[in-house]
Amino acid sequence: MITHPARPRPSGFTLLELVIALALLSMLIGMVFSTARTSLALGNTIVQTQNKEMLQQAFFELLHQRFSALPGDTRMELKVDDSGSHYISDLTLQNVPLSFTWGGQARIAKAVQLSTVKRRSGYLDIVLRYYENEILKDSASTVKRTAGDEKPFAEIVLLEDVAYFEWRVLDGRSMEWQFDWDTPGRLPLQVELTMAIGAKGEEIRQIFWIPPKQNPEVVMRQMLQSGGNASGDGTGGNPNGGGGTPGGNPGGNPGGIQIQVPPP
Repeated sequence: MITHPARPRPSGFTLLELVIALALLSMLIGMVFSTARTSLALGNTIVQTQNKEMLQQAFFELLHQRFSALPGDTRMELKVDDSGSHYISDLTLQNVPLSFTWGGQARIAKAVQLSTVKRRSGYLDIVLRYYENEILKDSASTVKRTAGDEKPFAEIVLLEDVAYFEWRVLDGRSMEWQFDWDTPGRLPLQVELTMAIGAKGEEIRQIFWIPPKQNPEVVMRQMLQSGGNASGDGTGGNPNGGGGTPGGNPGGNPGGIQIQVPPP
């Protein structure tokens, strides 16, 4: 029996092995990219959540600083309108001069207004407006101005996609909560804000205290009145008639009587 020598097997991979290897490699790359994509999306969500929380915290800190630092002569007005799906509000603070740079120029705002603006999406934007002049009615500088002069010279959008934004104020005299405020010469004791951002945003409630302060105009008026009373009753400052008598007596004694002191 004649046996043939075994042929040596050629080295390398077969076509089937290459296809299987490529399929496994594709699956591995897909898993890596899917994991990376999920991690990236999760990271972006965390960053966006943190940014929103930081923005909300900065917004509340701004309100806290503004309310706690209001001067004694601040005039506050809160107007609320029911638009059906939202409450549209305008919170105006006047006599609170703020100096800052806008557009490369130094500007001074005598009034600021925090307003809710309804968007087509159904959500609200919270806009801070700066006015160069007084804008509230019955103000001294608004008598000779028209409505066109009350346009803000600067606007800043503080919050976007707000579901609802509602104010309440506490009257320090009656201790009752009100939804609007227009009392010249007085400020509320507390201001409460209830809001939510986004369709699934949690309700946030903040209360801001307004420390009672004296009106500087009233203080100056009282000082002037007390100074006028201390100057006497208009008799030259001498309560005993030392300013002279009608008889021309320089001594100022009543009835023209002269008092002589005998020499020792």
